[in-house]
Amino acid sequence: MAESSFDVVSDFDHQEMVNAVDQARREITTRYDFKNVPVEITLEETSITLLSASDAQLRSILDVLQSKVHRRGIDLKVLDPQKPEPAAKGNVRQTVKLRKGIGEELARDLTKRIRSEHPKVQVRVQGDQLRVASPKKDELQAVIAQLKALELDTPLQFTNYR
Repeated sequence: MAESSFDVVSDFDHQEMVNAVDQARREITTRYDFKNVPVEITLEETSITLLSASDAQLRSILDVLQSKVHRRGIDLKVLDPQKPEPAAKGNVRQTVKLRKGIGEELARDLTKRIRSEHPKVQVRVQGDQLRVASPKKDELQAVIAQLKALELDTPLQFTNYR
């Protein structure tokens, strides 16, 4: 009997994130409450930097960004807002880290959880993802259900199911 497997990954579509940031930028520039107010939304590889005049405006920008990200089908858990900090010229800056990949600690935790409930399933850590394998497809589906039920900060996707 052939062995089936799938990968547990944490990723998002970078182009969709670019589109979401562009949409948020466009909406903010047309809003009356942001007239004559400095606003910057900068997307980098692993984070988004927000800049504005006050904490309240940062929260508004973050709300708009979250709605655009959600509308583009990206899990909001990808966004990890940090504490706002003072920036030049009396402005406030906030970094929003982008969660991507399964960290070492989370990989160990997930591996332990899967093995305790499904001893016949094999779990291997491969870089920033997990490969879960079993001769029985039912076992794999049970593992996916188990992982979906967990309340994690990191969004999980299941790919390469074969």
